[in-house]
Amino acid sequence: MSAFLLSVVGQIETADFPEFDNIYCKYCFAYGTDWDITSGLEEGISQVAKRNDIDERPFIWNFPLEISFRGTNPHGWPQLILSAYGLDVFGNDVARGYGLCHIPITAGHWKKSIAMFVPESSSTLQKITSWITGRRPEYIDPRVLAQGEGREVTRVRSQGKVFVTFNVMTKDFTSNSLDNSQQPIIATGSLCNSMGSLSLK
Repeated sequence: MSAFLLSVVGQIETADFPEFDNIYCKYCFAYGTDWDITSGLEEGISQVAKRNDIDERPFIWNFPLEISFRGTNPHGWPQLILSAYGLDVFGNDVARGYGLCHIPITAGHWKKSIAMFVPESSSTLQKITSWITGRRPEYIDPRVLAQGEGREVTRVRSQGKVFVTFNVMTKDFTSNSLDNSQQPIIATGSLCNSMGSLSLK
């Protein structure tokens, strides 16, 4: 199979974390061994956004995404991984949420709602200790979320949402017998798993 190209331009637009303020976001991409980045940034960090208490508007980042991939196998399709952080009452920088979604497989404009979650302490005592010390449970490398292995032993709870837009362009899919002929649409989804329609002819 020869190479095919996937190009993405988009934005991490807004977020909804009702209980918190002063939130910023980090992003990175996870992808398989048959993929390479040809241009763009693999990771980045946004500015700090404040909540508007007057009209309860969401956190606004409008942080740009721009990256291109070259792949030879659809296995390991690239995923966007988000990590949101903020300050607690003691001034400690703590994780406010993690989330991820696959990059859409079809060319077009996509809107995604990414459900965020945070890992939880395994006991009440650990929960109290982590709150006092400011050392909350968090992932050392968020890319572990894209692997799946070992995630079943992690306790998490839902916390917030992040809204992302993608403008996707593809090249040489047809010549590689990859069927991604789904009609381009504006799509929304809370779980953001768009891998269902890619198949080999």
